[in-house]
Amino acid sequence: MNGIVTPGAEIEKVFGEGFYTEGPAEGPDGRIYFCDITPTFRSEMAAGNIWAYDPATGRSQIFRSPSGMASGVKFDSQGRMVIAGGADFGCRSIIRTNLQSGRSHILAGLYNGRPFNAPNDLVIDRRGDTYFTDPRYFGHEPIEQPVFGVYRIDPDGGVHLILADISKPNGIDLSPDQNVLYVVEHDIRVLDRRYAPVPSRHIGDMRILAYDLENGAASNQRVLVDYHGEKGADGIAVDLAGNIYAAVQSAERPGVRVYNSAGVQIAEMGVPEIPSNLTLVTREGTTTLYITASKSLYRLSTQIPAANQL
Repeated sequence: MNGIVTPGAEIEKVFGEGFYTEGPAEGPDGRIYFCDITPTFRSEMAAGNIWAYDPATGRSQIFRSPSGMASGVKFDSQGRMVIAGGADFGCRSIIRTNLQSGRSHILAGLYNGRPFNAPNDLVIDRRGDTYFTDPRYFGHEPIEQPVFGVYRIDPDGGVHLILADISKPNGIDLSPDQNVLYVVEHDIRVLDRRYAPVPSRHIGDMRILAYDLENGAASNQRVLVDYHGEKGADGIAVDLAGNIYAAVQSAERPGVRVYNSAGVQIAEMGVPEIPSNLTLVTREGTTTLYITASKSLYRLSTQIPAANQL
């Protein structure tokens, strides 16, 4: 990890009380908000949580429960929280919350009059457009969308399907100039984990894909990374140099792998638990990589500033 991790830095566990942590993001108050997914069939019908970790005190507390089975969190340029709520008694919507008033609004709940599958992850660009992925991995609700798609929500509320060529879109982020959209393809060929035990499942396409992005339209798909049957990336984050940090769930080599913008791996770091997602946070000249993994949240001091912080 030379050139990526601060010399002498070690990975530190800062939280370990979750069920399945996901989707970390820094809020306007400097706290790290992250999802805690609680599949009801494994958690005695727990309804999901969003936690907030305070780096100043080292303490975490539940910010919201139920969470709408959120698996992704981002904050817009006005400091409002935007979540991707999933299935399994979740909201299956993109919801924005004003942290000052506590009031929430549904940005996208239906497409062509039908509910989404299970919104998973999202990214907001500098124009205010929100891009989100919509796969399905578990949940009793019927699947009513004909594709597992990637969508764009315009600032005026319009919702557009922009990609339908990915078997299971998952993590999503933008290049520093926001001219390239990165989407993780994470296909475990399972629609509902209640009926397909993890050890017996087959691995489908596991890739990181790149698309040209112009005026909100994505085109020219290319394969940046192909894991070739290995369980691959889940969430991703991008630094200011254009490097892509991937939370890789390989049984043999779980951890964070870093790729340059051409898809060449330039660094790798093991994580004590299976990682799910990650985010880079730069404050006062210091950058920290936060990693959600299994029941925990980890952090590591890094050298290259974050890209796409609003």
